Amino acid sequence: MEILGIDIGGTGIKGAIVNTKKGILLTERYRVLTPNPATPEAISKIIYDFTKHFQWEGPIGCGFPSVVQKNIVKTATNIDKSWVNINLSELISSVTKCKTKVINDADAAGIAEMKFGSGKGNKGVVLIITVGTGIGTAIFVNGKLVPNIELGQIILNKEIAEKYISGKIKKDQNLSWKKWAFRFNEYIEYIEKLIYPDMIIIGGGLSKKSDNFIEYISANAKVEIAKLKNNAGIIGAALFAENK
Repeated sequence: MEILGIDIGGTGIKGAIVNTKKGILLTERYRVLTPNPATPEAISKIIYDFTKHFQWEGPIGCGFPSVVQKNIVKTATNIDKSWVNINLSELISSVTKCKTKVINDADAAGIAEMKFGSGKGNKGVVLIITVGTGIGTAIFVNGKLVPNIELGQIILNKEIAEKYISGKIKKDQNLSWKKWAFRFNEYIEYIEKLIYPDMIIIGGGLSKKSDNFIEYISANAKVEIAKLKNNAGIIGAALFAENK
């Protein structure tokens, strides 16, 4: 099945038409900057523009950087506060006239990695950590998603974790890869005391540059870099739309 997958992030919005049977992009990935402010009106217009770019009239799957319950946006950490309590599925469908399903962006990435990527076939506890503008997390137990796990919001060294270890913080504070990796490893060590995963998969934008930091990461769990890298969110959003 072909579905338009869209991954809305704090910095960029990415999309492509996805073959959900093979877990591959059928088109070149299209990316635009996330508007500032990232209001419902501004983002919904961009999603409309995506459908025109791809000449698309079919189903849409959308990953969104928020807790999403029954298509309702519940949090707004890296987006405009006006999103809270918005039905994102209804908003996108009203603008695009396309049937739309929405999911937390890290959950979307996790779905893709568990079906087609580094987590494929793993029957234990798998933690996916996406590192970008913020920190997203997803947990799978025996292949089943536990939705909306926001472990990027825990307190680490008296800070919200994503304000200590995100890709944005690395850039803003001009941290070396080694110094950033030391912080990130602190985070992993702390998380392992809470949930004891069998595998940790590192994804998001920074996963594309894993050669710069992976040697500094140590954990009790097996650590893997996301096979689908920064395309996981697009593919997973499409998979979610197909399965729902």
